[in-house]
Amino acid sequence: MNNSKLSLAAMLLAASAALTGCAGTAPQQGVYPASQPDSAAYGTIDSIQLTRVNPNASGTGAIAGGVVGALLGNQIGSGTGRSAATLAGALGGALAGNEIEKNRAQARDAYQISVRLDNGDYRTVVQDSAAELRVGQRVRVVDGRVYRY
Repeated sequence: MNNSKLSLAAMLLAASAALTGCAGTAPQQGVYPASQPDSAAYGTIDSIQLTRVNPNASGTGAIAGGVVGALLGNQIGSGTGRSAATLAGALGGALAGNEIEKNRAQARDAYQISVRLDNGDYRTVVQDSAAELRVGQRVRVVDGRVYRY
């Protein structure tokens, strides 16, 4: 492999590693990640609150944008100018890809349902609808969702 291809590969690897660390989002007050699947349990609804759910960015947009940007930047100039254009393209593409991914995963309203289980534990579930659920109602919690019992 010649030096220009080796330096291009090294720059792409460094840019994607650096930007993957930037892809995560810090938790925001009042914004909860989607709930994880749980086993079946029975209990009583303790509270229901409207909240915002903000899906996490996976970093795929940053990586894909970095690769595309590096490929486009590599088409410009020659020698060290080409290397600089490749690096700039990788960084710019990764930033753009990350922003595109964040815009596609918009925050949405959801219901945070707190359930006091029969064994005394509490389980909090975040789901899109609570249409038939009321505080004090007996429910079944299956795979991260609350159902009337």
